[in-house]
Amino acid sequence: MRARTRLTSLAGAVAALLMVAAPADAGQTTPPPDPAPGGPQRPYEPDVPGPENIDSLTASVTPDGGTARGVRVAFDRSSRAEPEGPPAAARRFVFLFDRSLVFRPEAFPTCSRATIEEHSLAACPKNSVVAEGTSHLYPEGRTEVYAVNTRHPGGARGALVVIPASDTALELTWERVSDPYRKRGYRWALDEILPPGDTPPEERVGTRRFELTWGATRRLGDRTVSFAESTARPGDKLRIGLWSEFVTGQVVLPETTAVRP
Repeated sequence: MRARTRLTSLAGAVAALLMVAAPADAGQTTPPPDPAPGGPQRPYEPDVPGPENIDSLTASVTPDGGTARGVRVAFDRSSRAEPEGPPAAARRFVFLFDRSLVFRPEAFPTCSRATIEEHSLAACPKNSVVAEGTSHLYPEGRTEVYAVNTRHPGGARGALVVIPASDTALELTWERVSDPYRKRGYRWALDEILPPGDTPPEERVGTRRFELTWGATRRLGDRTVSFAESTARPGDKLRIGLWSEFVTGQVVLPETTAVRP
């Protein structure tokens, strides 16, 4: 995992003032700053006309049943288009985690993109799946989603979000959040890039909802280890966010809190 270049204190302070804690559909006018600007860069693609996405987020933190501090962190994101129709497709999602959350990808097996593309998700090592969820399509339908622990070719730790039904594998990278987000109580981010494809951006359809729960356990020698741990006390509220950028150029940041059980 890599720490990223700090913003200057003045820039960080200004950016922090521009961030909003309200839901993404609450009249937000100034785009929130990039939480992981030093991470992998998505290939350039010009903005296209499209609807405004109205996003909301709920989250929960539950014990993983493996260790005293082990938890599972669930994201439940919904999106609708204004005025109507399918939401605009995404370019990036950045999952933001409360500073009390600690992750241990080094304690879990990894699986590569090549393995998944050549042999399918079933060929990945046991215990390499560190998240599971569901993607809800527009206007209807749903499909299963998994995330496997990985180490990218350049050496960075991350994950691959795998959607078996569409033979899709999307890359995520662990990043330390930038200064404005540290001041708001975050520490780690998972930066997910949805690369350009053959379909023109204005013809891509966004998902109306996705649910993804991060967390796993495994036996390591004579002990159990957790992928996600929380140092918070029971009853504490943990901050969870989802920075999102769409093909229209719109950027939103729905945020919520989840109670540590």
